[in-house]
This record gives sequence, C-alpha cells and structure tokens, in this order.
Amino acid sequence: METQQESRQDGKTIARIDVNRIMQAIPHRYPFLLIDRMEDIVLGEEATGIKNVSVNEPFFPGHFPGRPVMPGVLIVEAMAQTAATLVVLSLGEAFEGKLVYFMTIEGAKFRRPVEPGDQLRIHVAKERHRSNVWKFRGEARVDGVVVAEATFSAMIMG
Repeated sequence: METQQESRQDGKTIARIDVNRIMQAIPHRYPFLLIDRMEDIVLGEEATGIKNVSVNEPFFPGHFPGRPVMPGVLIVEAMAQTAATLVVLSLGEAFEGKLVYFMTIEGAKFRRPVEPGDQLRIHVAKERHRSNVWKFRGEARVDGVVVAEATFSAMIMG
C-alpha cells in the first residue's frame, strides 16, 4: 500500500497526496498546517490543496465568538502551503522540510466568509520561477464559488 497515495502517471503528474506526504514536504504542523491533502498536481506548474474546515479549529473561539469565520490571512497561508508543497514535490527530496518564506502578497481579495463545515479547494498556479523564488496565483473556492484570491511570491531556503 502506498501511504503517500502518489500516482505518477507520466512522471510529471501526481493524482493526490495525503497529509503525511504534505508533512514530509513542508515543516508546518498542527495547529498551523492548513491543508489536509492535495490533488491534481502537475509538477512545477499547478496543484489543488484541500482544507476541510472544522468547528474545532483553534482560531474559531476568538474569530468570532458566536459567528465563527476563518481568518482571511489563514486562507492566504493555506494557498502558500499548497504552493510550497508543490515546489518541494517539484524540486525533489533534497528540498523536503526546507523553509519557504513569503516575499510578496498582492491583490488579495476576500469574497465571502469561510465557516465551519466548508471545504476549501485551493488552486495554485505558477506564474514565474527564477532561482529560488517562485510566484503563484492562488484561488480558494467553496462549493465552486470563489471565496478568496491572491498573487504571492516566496523564496525556498535551500
């Protein structure tokens, strides 16, 4: 049984990976690991991260009591974690666990609240890659409706 749930059809695509494989790729851990799995991965190009939003998230008691809403900044962080995992998968084992730092966040827009019970589908697509800097466009959807979007760049520390 493949615990990583990797399915390389042509050496460039991976059908899906689970949270254990994500934790091999990036150093984030609970309560700050914000993606549960990834799907439709095209190495070096694009991927979709999945976040199942639970009422048990540690930020909900304070954001907001009586009306839990996932903070927009954490939705952008989930985009970045999806992109960082894609970068590590694309670059290979030597980059597993390396730190990836935000450099820019541009054009962030939040279109509707994300609440407990929602499933975020976070699509990221590479816009540019030079040296150890990657730029991505991210879009988060719930039930097919865009809830947030942003363009961001990050640097992987090799």
